[in-house]
Amino acid sequence: MFLHLPVIGDESVRAAEAAECAGEQNRFWEYHDTLFENWNGENQGAYADENLIRFADEVGLDQPGFVECLESRRHLERIGTHRNLARSIDVSSTPTIIIDNQVLPGLRDFEEYQEQLELAIARRNE
Repeated sequence: MFLHLPVIGDESVRAAEAAECAGEQNRFWEYHDTLFENWNGENQGAYADENLIRFADEVGLDQPGFVECLESRRHLERIGTHRNLARSIDVSSTPTIIIDNQVLPGLRDFEEYQEQLELAIARRNE
């Protein structure tokens, strides 16, 4: 499960909303990657609405549907719920991966994630 953790202000909230709108068109991960490729610093305008709409065009989303979703702000409550959940378990950075209640903050080597997954599987098979 992917949870949003918008921690760098209004732009990160708006970017999370836009990613959810892209998800409505089954393009969440493609849009997500585009967001990260275009980030230029905290609240520097990279995630202004006009850019979010341009990114949607770049990944081939239906523009009217995307814009309607973005303007409706229908995913805002869900994103707030994600942020509150993250705070409740002391997650304060991205990425943070949780495998079988083991919190792994920060980007790690694949091998470490693989090891934790294998341990979790072994525990469940005991």
